[in-house]
Amino acid sequence: MEERIADYKTYFKNKQFLTSVAVAILFLAISIIINFYAGTYAAESASSPVTDIILSNTRAYDLDGMFVYGSLLFFFVTVFVCLNKPQKLPFAVKSIALFIIIRSVFITLTHIGPFPSQITITSDMLSDILSKLTFGGDLFFSGHTGLPFLLALIFWKDKIVRNIFLLFSLAFATIVLLAHMHYTIDVLSAFFITYTIFHIAEFIFHKDKIQWG
Repeated sequence: MEERIADYKTYFKNKQFLTSVAVAILFLAISIIINFYAGTYAAESASSPVTDIILSNTRAYDLDGMFVYGSLLFFFVTVFVCLNKPQKLPFAVKSIALFIIIRSVFITLTHIGPFPSQITITSDMLSDILSKLTFGGDLFFSGHTGLPFLLALIFWKDKIVRNIFLLFSLAFATIVLLAHMHYTIDVLSAFFITYTIFHIAEFIFHKDKIQWG
């Protein structure tokens, strides 16, 4: 605990670090706005659904509770990990923002409608909040699969944290497929696209990654 407090005193007294964190938060805010408009456009432009080798041959499971509360748990774990490793904040937040922006570009280019048997999220408070972050037509690629995988790559050297995020990624991949919330291609492509995004982030934000750890 004393070591963590010392880390905070060291980093948050550094003006360059604080500037990098501020830029990262601004970048994240911009990415969320872009994602909103991209998701709205994708939903309005959604075409008819298509067949899928897995979804067409399996029934849909009502896993909306696991989806909603799993997302909430993932959010709090992510915040905890990032705050526990303050030196990772600039690179991690900027990488997440880059991920959101690149995914926004993808969903504006692909307008396949949701699979007919896709489960609906029930209307409790958490579901209402989550429903405002998903649009129905923002399918390619799966953010719920890709984002935890991105965080696993960012914290790869920490075996425990890496495995936690890998489990989140695999769990969400399973949930969205069983609930018919994503097509198979959305889930499988997420791993490959996210891996590329991570390396793009390493190139663009190289200074943050090297300077702050």
